[in-house]
Amino acid sequence: MLDRLEASSLLPEETAEDRAAREALGPKPGREAPVSERAAHARERTRLTFRRLSGLDRSGPPPAQTLYGAPLNVWTIPNVIGMVRAIIIPIFLVLAISSDSGTDALPAALFLLCAVGDYADGITARITGQFSRFGALMDPIVDRCLVLAGVAVVIVHDLLPLWALLLLVVRELYVLYNGRVAIKAKLDLKINWPGRLAVFPVMASLFSAIAGLRTTAEVLLYLGLGLSYYAAFLYRRDGRLQLAARAAPSSSR
Repeated sequence: MLDRLEASSLLPEETAEDRAAREALGPKPGREAPVSERAAHARERTRLTFRRLSGLDRSGPPPAQTLYGAPLNVWTIPNVIGMVRAIIIPIFLVLAISSDSGTDALPAALFLLCAVGDYADGITARITGQFSRFGALMDPIVDRCLVLAGVAVVIVHDLLPLWALLLLVVRELYVLYNGRVAIKAKLDLKINWPGRLAVFPVMASLFSAIAGLRTTAEVLLYLGLGLSYYAAFLYRRDGRLQLAARAAPSSSR
């Protein structure tokens, strides 16, 4: 009896947080997990707030599954969404270019579907936890291809100023090239906020042009260009900083 009392006095007292976690998780059949482990699970479940789910909250390090050296892990739900987007892009391109005005409803709907899919795969990855290195590499490539396809349609049908579209093409090609260099150099470039914010006005501009809303499309395009070029500058700066940090230890020897 005394032994049991002494042993129980050595156990950590259950905190209010642990108790709340235990009540939220409910009883489990068989051996129950330690209280601290259940509390950790409960905290993990509550972390998926609206801000984090929508991508507004990007605090903390990137998922380990997306970093260099992690397995590709191709077959995940977010990656399937990305693959579907990649398949739709050439269909959109053919339909839009072959149309009389470039503003037909079906190509516009396909473009919108691909653009929304960019958010859908990210949200799905956060809900399911199915992050992957393959998705981290594929997603920006599909985004660039969608933008370039939209630009091609807009140029062919003269829906937006050519000079602004050429600036956008140069930026997109630079990002593709920069991504290839980053992969070869084994860099982990995080998506910056200007880059995230630029996605919406650029995509919305191309969609607006394809939908026949030229004035709205021009305003959004200029906004997207400013954010895009600033983001490209930050990517280049971050890459050079990473390379400099690698070279510093070897040069100090």
